[in-house]
Amino acid sequence: MAKEIILTGDRPTGKLHIGHYIGSLKNRVKLQNTGDYDSYIMIADTQALTDNARNPEKIRNSLIEVALDYLAVGLDPEKSTIFVQSQIPALFELTTDYMDLVTLSRLERNPTVKAEIKQKGFGDSLPVGFLTYPVAQAADITAFKATLVPVGDDQEPMLEQTREIVRSFNRTYNVDVLVEPKGYFPPKGQGRLPGLDGNAKMSKSLGNCIYLSDDAETVKKKVMSMYTDPNHIHVEDPGQVEGNTVFTYLDVFDPDKDTVAQLKEDYQKGGLGDVKIKRYLNKVLEAELAPIRERRQKYAENLDAVYDMLYQGSQKANKVADQTLQEVRDAIGFNYFKNRG
Repeated sequence: MAKEIILTGDRPTGKLHIGHYIGSLKNRVKLQNTGDYDSYIMIADTQALTDNARNPEKIRNSLIEVALDYLAVGLDPEKSTIFVQSQIPALFELTTDYMDLVTLSRLERNPTVKAEIKQKGFGDSLPVGFLTYPVAQAADITAFKATLVPVGDDQEPMLEQTREIVRSFNRTYNVDVLVEPKGYFPPKGQGRLPGLDGNAKMSKSLGNCIYLSDDAETVKKKVMSMYTDPNHIHVEDPGQVEGNTVFTYLDVFDPDKDTVAQLKEDYQKGGLGDVKIKRYLNKVLEAELAPIRERRQKYAENLDAVYDMLYQGSQKANKVADQTLQEVRDAIGFNYFKNRG
């Protein structure tokens, strides 16, 4: 029985944080280690260029940081193919072919793209590449014939756009070449970690993150600065658990649910201070992050080996994507010289 194929990845615009870890990385490692999937994990540097074209150094510097984070959390190049998007030429030809099957108005209706355009404040300076990146994502997914794409709930419109392109291509050229992907979503309530400041989203641009590469002292300082209940001024005051970032993190990271339940009860009654629960959270986070930090440091000591891993993964991915490209060319009728030479 053929394994299901997974395609997922990250934009290299900085180091990865614990929001990435909870939202996707931890799940990728779990899926990888089942042995039931062929996993392709892409560092999407070309996609990162859509809103960083004037700062390519940021992308180049972040590439190795993301690779180190991948290895540190347990992604294994012996079990998963880790590759760099810009090194796969087939993706760009596939993107061009798919663009002719999508209307401008359909791209403009994509709710995920609309929200990101608003968030980034492009205004009249919207790069064409950013507007059309759902088409490029469809190329990424279909090049490897991915059947499963691990994403957050907010990315479902992107997957639907890919499925539309797949159906349009297969129908237009009367073939069954491309595969419709399904989303693989995190358990409800575990897909997004709030920022340290209580903001609904942990974000590099907001500066409210704990990075996987942060040292122990930095993690402690960040935890001690976390948003709790602004009305919990004195230790004896009853505290609010809902919306309290410390307890949100404890729910996610602490396997001892009985202790967390007791802490919540004590906090709500009054008599439990913010400093105490923050110190407890720091202890919980360190248990999770210390092994990741140690592995990351080990890999960082031999960057040549990390770059070689990316090269080998890109070579392997290239062969798979090129095979799909040849099938697409055959369907369109572009392989004019296939049997010559």
